[in-house]
Parts: sequence; structure tokens; C-alpha cells
Amino acid sequence: MARRVPDLFLYLGGTHVHHLNYGIFLLSAVAGVLLFARLNDKQRSVCALVYGIGMALTFDEFGMWLHLGGSYWQRASFDAVIVLLGVFGVLAFLPRWQRIRAHHYIVGGLLLASVGLFYLLLFKSLSHANDKLMPRLMELERTGPQ
Repeated sequence: MARRVPDLFLYLGGTHVHHLNYGIFLLSAVAGVLLFARLNDKQRSVCALVYGIGMALTFDEFGMWLHLGGSYWQRASFDAVIVLLGVFGVLAFLPRWQRIRAHHYIVGGLLLASVGLFYLLLFKSLSHANDKLMPRLMELERTGPQ
């Protein structure tokens, strides 16, 4: 028995509006607000949250930008999201530039080496899963809604 799943995609004039566009709209809106409004700390925090959501929606489709089309299940999109998470994660916990000392460089180097090893192991294990799952995902993409 086939499952029936409702189509929750937004269509305008018969054109599917992809979530990449939502991310672009959110990034543009945040840029406009930050450019023209005077915000307090709470409002800036909300802008940061909305900006992060917009980044997630757009960088999820990095492979589509890079190749200007192509398969929905591109590896480049996954890799871009992982790299961005790593970079922003490190940047979020850095001390101010004036307060950086020698031990910060040592800890940062160890952290980067650990993260690098983690991603190496993650990508090796995911490549195995990719080999097993990609034919099924491609079939779902081919037979899914156009």
C-alpha cells in the first residue's frame, strides 16, 4: 500500500519555490535591518538567529550554487555545511584578539587537529553509507515531484 504524503512545497505560478530562496530572503532581510535600524542587544540576538537560519537554508544547497544546478543530493552541499559548522564553531569560542596568549595557539592547534581527525573519520564512514544509499536516493529524486 502506497503512502500518501501531502505536498508542503510552496508553488507560485506553477514554479516550486525552493528553500534556498527562503534563505536568500532571510539573509537579505537581516542585512537590511542591520544596515538601517538601530538595534538593542536583544534585537541583534534575534537578527543573529535569523541570519543563522538563512545561512543554513542557503548553504544546505551549496552544491547547487557551485555547479549551477545538478543533483539535489550533492556531496559538496554536505561538505560545505560541515566546514561552515566547524569554522563558525571555532570562531564562536575564540577570545578577543587582545586577549590571545601562547596557550590559546596550542589549544587551538590541538582543537583543529582533533576536529580534522573527526571529519576525516566521519567522511570515510559516510562514503561507505554514500555507496549504499546513493542509488536509492537518486531513484527517489528521479521519481519524486518535479
